[in-house]
Amino acid sequence: MLNRLLHNQIAKFERRFGYDATYMHEIADISSRAFRVLWMGTQLSQYREDLPKPLWYIAKIGAARADDCGPCTQLVINMALQDGVDPAMLRHLLADEWHRLSPEEALVASFTKAVISHTEASEMREDIERRWGKRALVTLAFGIAGSRIYPQMKHVLGHAEACVRVEVDGTTVAVPRAA
Repeated sequence: MLNRLLHNQIAKFERRFGYDATYMHEIADISSRAFRVLWMGTQLSQYREDLPKPLWYIAKIGAARADDCGPCTQLVINMALQDGVDPAMLRHLLADEWHRLSPEEALVASFTKAVISHTEASEMREDIERRWGKRALVTLAFGIAGSRIYPQMKHVLGHAEACVRVEVDGTTVAVPRAA
């Protein structure tokens, strides 16, 4: 009974976002307890305070791309589109056309890349804190860390795919491999 309920919950998620969550079904079959922990973990990447929604998605997309999971990147893009984020901005972000982003968008994209690559980011961090405050930094920390959980899990379980093309509002974008 519980297993059927979990699979129904996963299927609803798959339909809503056009996402293949085979790995979630696998985890639910292996351990309902493990699946509940996974589902609770989604709260980490859903936390957002004091940071504009498009900027939050920029960090989450950068994090998903960093772990080279095409379907996870597509999932975050689909979520952003359903949440009203500008498709043109998402296309520029994915194509690494950061010169076409607003200064705030480029700042968060650069900061995310620096954090993921363990590059010095103190000036960008200070700029972000000055613009949006400490809660915005916590939002970025949770968004980046939380969005990396799923591609990593998929790699461990053998379900990861390389990120090559992502669709944004009907337009296919060739996605350069994230550094």
